[in-house]
Amino acid sequence: MNVRSPEQTPARPSVVITLAHLLERLERSPVAVDPVQYRSVVTHLVQEFESVKPGETLNAVLDSYPAAAELYENLQYQHAGLCRSALEFSSSAELQARDVIDKARRATDQ
Repeated sequence: MNVRSPEQTPARPSVVITLAHLLERLERSPVAVDPVQYRSVVTHLVQEFESVKPGETLNAVLDSYPAAAELYENLQYQHAGLCRSALEFSSSAELQARDVIDKARRATDQ
């Protein structure tokens, strides 16, 4: 008989979805959220993310729940940078920053 401990059980999409939904509700709550509850949800979602495989199902969850997507991106940052941020947005921000710097330089040169 092959029995897995809870730590070895691969992530179940329904658990990831439930936790992502709960995190989204906590993030958007108009009232103060208990920090212990928030930390618990994040900790459990991180544990599920550690065992889930990237793919269409995970992408669908992350596309539907921005708070979970941000958490996932932060967890993957050392390996993939801002892997879920739109490249167009990043490029646009860089170009705008360059324009501002150039204008500031021209203003000080005059």
